[in-house]
Amino acid sequence: MSTSRGRITAGYACLAVVALAGGQARAQQADGVSSSHLDELQQQVTAQTQKLELLRQALAEQERGVAELQRALNQERLAAARGRGGASAAQENTPIEPTLAQSQAQASPTPAQDAPPAQPVGRAPEPETRPPEVAQIFDQPGVLTPGGTFVLEPSLQFGYWANDRVALVGYTVIPAILIGLIDVRQVKTTSGIATLTGRMGLGDRFELEAKVPYMYVSGDTVSREIFTGSAVDRVFNATGHGLGDIEATLRYQINQGGMDAAYWIGWLRYKSRTGKDLFEVVTDCVTRCVGNATGTGLPLELPTGTGFEALQPGVTWLYPTDPVVFFGSFSYLHNFPRDNVSRRVLGGAEESLGEIDAGNIYGFNVGMGLALNEKASISLGYDQSIVGKTQQNGKDAAGAVRVVLGTLLVGASYRYNERSTLNLSLGVGVTRDTPDLTLTARLPTSF
Repeated sequence: MSTSRGRITAGYACLAVVALAGGQARAQQADGVSSSHLDELQQQVTAQTQKLELLRQALAEQERGVAELQRALNQERLAAARGRGGASAAQENTPIEPTLAQSQAQASPTPAQDAPPAQPVGRAPEPETRPPEVAQIFDQPGVLTPGGTFVLEPSLQFGYWANDRVALVGYTVIPAILIGLIDVRQVKTTSGIATLTGRMGLGDRFELEAKVPYMYVSGDTVSREIFTGSAVDRVFNATGHGLGDIEATLRYQINQGGMDAAYWIGWLRYKSRTGKDLFEVVTDCVTRCVGNATGTGLPLELPTGTGFEALQPGVTWLYPTDPVVFFGSFSYLHNFPRDNVSRRVLGGAEESLGEIDAGNIYGFNVGMGLALNEKASISLGYDQSIVGKTQQNGKDAAGAVRVVLGTLLVGASYRYNERSTLNLSLGVGVTRDTPDLTLTARLPTSF
């Protein structure tokens, strides 16, 4: 009995040992399976992380490409709004770039394959670095000529102005009663200027301009001396024609503006004195004009030049903001003085004037341009110049005063084709010393 019980106990012990060994084996096998499964999951997570990183890089690249395309599109819209027309031939022949969805579909890998490298969306058009074109109403344009391009611009300007002058020589015994001479004069001047201008683009931001004018000027002076027994108007006529003052200008675009960012263009202008000046024409004086002259004191021939060399630095700005472009400039013109100046009087005599220093000029203007369609645009603006007093031998010349010239301008531009544009501008004087009417036509053609 005890022997059987011992055998049973031993049998249970053996079974327990066998069960324990089997459990340990199964545990070891389960641990191996679990470790292998975890390694496989870790590898999958690592692969998915790498794929997500590649997708993130591809998406960032696509976003940058879309941003560049949007900026280029804004520039193209602005250019079209300023009357420059559609895209150029090179842009029209550019293949259509893949869309963002297509690029993402090409760049996104499937779970069964490795992620390919990021695919670029495409190269955006080069951003426009030139200011938008507007109808030109001022003498200094705001848009530079592209590098390697030559622009030939013939222009024709017509001007007219009339001034009234009353000279009182006498004395008064009671207010409003004059005893003496009253000289009333009305001066009417008509001018026509034909100018040939050439501009050459030097690189992306430099421009050189040369201007050669030919002038025709006609003046009529109507006067009547009261208290002299004459009831007939006296008319004095004078004309002048010939080459004017040749000019040269260098311009440089200082910065690269854009939508809601101003363009700044600096320039330096040199004006010669190739035209016939006031000191070279004959003056209607029988004796010296400085003394008690017996002639009219007026020139028998009108000059075509100022008689002074000048240097004028300035800066032009343009601020595009849809749908208009604001523009303007600031400048300072310095006239170089002349020494040993003399003028001719009737009879061939020479009258010495000494040193003459013409007044310097401070100028500014401001305007705005608006596109009507792809070919036509209009501009409105105001131009003002402040002319200093002329000095003779270091002192203010007799009768010299400071003069303010103000002109209100309106202009229109029509682009015939990619090479030629017609510009018309009308100026109306708002001060007494400014020409009453100025009409200018320009036809710039690029080569």
